[in-house]
Amino acid sequence: MMRIQDVVITPIAFADPPLLNSAGVHEPWALRAVVELRCGDGLVGLGETYGDAPHLALLRAVAPALTGLDPFDTNGLLRRIRAVLGDADTPDRHGLTGGSTPQKTALRVLSPFEVACLDLQGQLVGRPVVDLLGGRVRDEVPYSAYLFYKWAGHPGAAEDEYGPALDPDGIVAQARLLVERYGFGSIKLKGGVLPPEQEVEAIHALRAAFPAHPLRIDPNAAWTVETSLRVAAETDGLLEYLEDPTPGIPGMAEVARGATMPLATNMCVVSPDDLPEGFGQRAVGVVLADHHYWGGLRRSAELAATCRAWGVGVSMHSNSHLGISLAAMTHLGAALPELSYAADTHAPWQYGEDVLAEPLRIVDGAVRVPDAPGLGVRLDPDALARLHENYLRCGIRERDDTAYLRSIDPTFEKRRPRW
Repeated sequence: MMRIQDVVITPIAFADPPLLNSAGVHEPWALRAVVELRCGDGLVGLGETYGDAPHLALLRAVAPALTGLDPFDTNGLLRRIRAVLGDADTPDRHGLTGGSTPQKTALRVLSPFEVACLDLQGQLVGRPVVDLLGGRVRDEVPYSAYLFYKWAGHPGAAEDEYGPALDPDGIVAQARLLVERYGFGSIKLKGGVLPPEQEVEAIHALRAAFPAHPLRIDPNAAWTVETSLRVAAETDGLLEYLEDPTPGIPGMAEVARGATMPLATNMCVVSPDDLPEGFGQRAVGVVLADHHYWGGLRRSAELAATCRAWGVGVSMHSNSHLGISLAAMTHLGAALPELSYAADTHAPWQYGEDVLAEPLRIVDGAVRVPDAPGLGVRLDPDALARLHENYLRCGIRERDDTAYLRSIDPTFEKRRPRW
């Protein structure tokens, strides 16, 4: 019987543009961690996760307990993780994925190891991960163009290839670039940056420029209930969904009762504990599943089935990520009949950087599901080493959008709601 012999966790960093959000702005380097579960004879399972120091500390604490584990025993994997972590809780500094609890922390730690185990399982039985999740319902998984208000470049650095986007014209130009380059069929705007009336103006400009593209906006809970209802009225007929306009399940439920479009979330329903209240109050019509904090791919599939039972739609949330995460998301999306909306991805914002020998490509707005066993992707050791060197040199050890923006604009305060 094959057993895990070694667990290798490699923190990495890659260049990130100055993307604005309600918490602040992305720093020049994004942090991730690559997980390798090695079973001997060259057999390696891959996972990707957050690279912040508190999360890395938990991954490293858990790693020794995983040696000797059968990669098919994912229930045993979770038991071992919980035995090590106890009540540990590591909330993220930016808060863009909602609150934290010991349960959510354990699931965040579980996720990359579960994905790596599924990668191993697929390699051992000669089948792609999508088959382990029930088989494919689609051969390609659609993704959405993800627009951001942004500066031309980081302060003191040259203008990046995307240039500035601080008004409706800049947002439309950014959308044109992404749609032309990747063929996206839907568009999402990260809001909560400018006064709501200016972001509504951007939505109207996008509708004029892209009359057939479904649109969505996500202000990351930057608006009051009253402002959210006003924006919902002003964008009536323009949005396929309105994502996290206001904080908390009660506030979202109040907005949902008055809005004509569904409300989506990756901030108020973020763990199993939130499902009874969030669904019971009809606070959300779409859940943006994120396997990185829902506990991996199988638990995300369970979440999608729960959404189906409640008549709630499903999409997928994204953070700055590389190709292992994109592969995992694509296998998951291919296996979910409930995936009713194109998924988010930050992939276009990473300047083509990756740790894979052959990065997945977005063509006509979708990623084709790999056919090779497991995740169907291979690590590029040289690229991994280069990105690890970036991590060692960059000096960033925990993502902090707020502190970075305050270093540039000392008057900035993170407030939710702001407007």
